[in-house]
Amino acid sequence: MASSIVIKEGKTLHDFEINKKVKTNQKISKMILLIINILVVGIVLFPLIYAVLMSLKDPSEIYMGNATLLPKQLKFSNYVEVFRVAPIGRYILNSFIVAVSITFFQIIFASFASFSFHFFQFKGKGILFSLVMATMMVPGEATIISNYLQVSGWGWLDSYPVLIIPYMTSAMGIFLFRQSYKSFPMELYESAKIDGCSNFKFIFKILLPLSKPAIGAQAVASFISAWNMYMWPLLVTGDDKYRTVQIGMGMLNSVDSQSMVLMLSGVVICMLPSLTIFIFGQKNMIKGLISGAVKG
Repeated sequence: MASSIVIKEGKTLHDFEINKKVKTNQKISKMILLIINILVVGIVLFPLIYAVLMSLKDPSEIYMGNATLLPKQLKFSNYVEVFRVAPIGRYILNSFIVAVSITFFQIIFASFASFSFHFFQFKGKGILFSLVMATMMVPGEATIISNYLQVSGWGWLDSYPVLIIPYMTSAMGIFLFRQSYKSFPMELYESAKIDGCSNFKFIFKILLPLSKPAIGAQAVASFISAWNMYMWPLLVTGDDKYRTVQIGMGMLNSVDSQSMVLMLSGVVICMLPSLTIFIFGQKNMIKGLISGAVKG
């Protein structure tokens, strides 16, 4: 009896030592992963951190031979100087109007198109949807000249419509909403039609309120893409009244000896809206991207 107790106690101590080693190894693994994550985040965010630090420097510090990463004295007046040198406020307003308008129309038209592709039955639906998806493979640079010639012939240059209308639809948005709508059974639509619900009412009263993850994902992607547009606004706008903030940043490159500091300050300013949208909308973006992938 005594020997069996000793054996049992020995096994218990042995198991305790094994568990202790396992927990220690787990803690070490977590620490290693944490250090790796911190290093990766530091590498990824280094350009942003560098831009912020450089924008807070005195212009003379950048051209010094023994320049350091950290500014000797924080100079927040650089951000005020940006608004004095160029009409950045007007550029930000233009970008905000264009980005919000494009985001709104892409969500509306993507929901309409996805509703048709999922709930309507018509010949060639699969082929038509494939053609819509195929447009994602066509680079924007391939159509930019033909689009420019078309809108210039209509007299749309230097206007808000020329910045908004060519981007009112999105093949990616149609795909995203269609995947989300696949989780809605056809019986839901048929029941709504029996109750006298119109198609528009069904979309706005039932589908869209239940598709918030898809709306959030599309809103974040559309806003960031529209806010960062450069080539098309550069081509179709020449008046400060309609220039976007990305184009305005290039104007700060040839002001004076302070141009580098001012340009970096302007870059930090124009990054803030899209960065804020992404931080607050990333959860909805992830939910929207995986919605429809798993069916319960």
